[in-house]
Amino acid sequence: MRSIWKGAISFGLVTIPVKLYSATEQRDVTFHQVHRADGGRIRFRRVCTIDGEEVPYSDVAKGYELANGEEVVLTDDDFADLPLSSSRTVEVLQFAPADQVDPIYFNKSYFLEPEAAGTKPYALLREALEKSDKVAIVKIALRQRESLATLRVREGVFVLETMLWPDEVRTADFAFLDEDIDVRAQELKMATSLIAEMTEDFDPTQFRDEYREALQQVIEAKIAGREVVQPETPESEGEPAADLMSALRASVEAAKKNRDKPDSEAEPEPKSKSGPKKSSGGSGRKKPAARSETAKRGTRKSA
Repeated sequence: MRSIWKGAISFGLVTIPVKLYSATEQRDVTFHQVHRADGGRIRFRRVCTIDGEEVPYSDVAKGYELANGEEVVLTDDDFADLPLSSSRTVEVLQFAPADQVDPIYFNKSYFLEPEAAGTKPYALLREALEKSDKVAIVKIALRQRESLATLRVREGVFVLETMLWPDEVRTADFAFLDEDIDVRAQELKMATSLIAEMTEDFDPTQFRDEYREALQQVIEAKIAGREVVQPETPESEGEPAADLMSALRASVEAAKKNRDKPDSEAEPEPKSKSGPKKSSGGSGRKKPAARSETAKRGTRKSA
């Protein structure tokens, strides 16, 4: 894995230098937009709506539209001058019980690796956080955006999960919430019984992306049937202009790295009908053989 950010955890007067790594990735089948007739790639260009000229990426700025339709233009220098104390710091604001953080706030997950000089304070904070059974509430700035985040321990490593701000979570305002719906006691009992019968420890390796597998089979069948188009390569193709939306989408995907991916080729294990399985760490995962004492304790309750 390649680190995407370097900074430090600020814990009171303790500073822990760390590197940040994306902890997840979406394993989608990716496609290009092509011309159906000959398979040629479709290119997009940035064109100014005023002069009709193509705009090089170096001349692209950000515009904030006012109510009257005018634009306020912001450059990289404007963003560089913003007073973000969290630009290179994971600032610990407080600690809180994990179950008090609603998962709806969670956005993306990252691993934090200590620099060589920070392994001792890293291990100290890790063990203290595990022992307290709490998560740290922190602030961090990534890609010109400041985020609230939680810091917890997973298999001996700090996991930083960025969060949405409260005003970014919509209110569930639906008409049925005001209706007086009659749920009979027998119905509730049966539903509760069904939940109990279907309850077992969560093991993500039991599940797989069947849609992606089916899509891959379609692609392989196309290849086997030679329904493949080899587009002609122009003699001279200039530097392709990047599509802004594609660039933004690619940036988001780059923030999702691999973690414990399930084996898509393996058949899911049959679910037990004898009730919940016993769990040693609450995560349903088999712990690695060689771990530190902290890691051997398994994953604590996560936010």
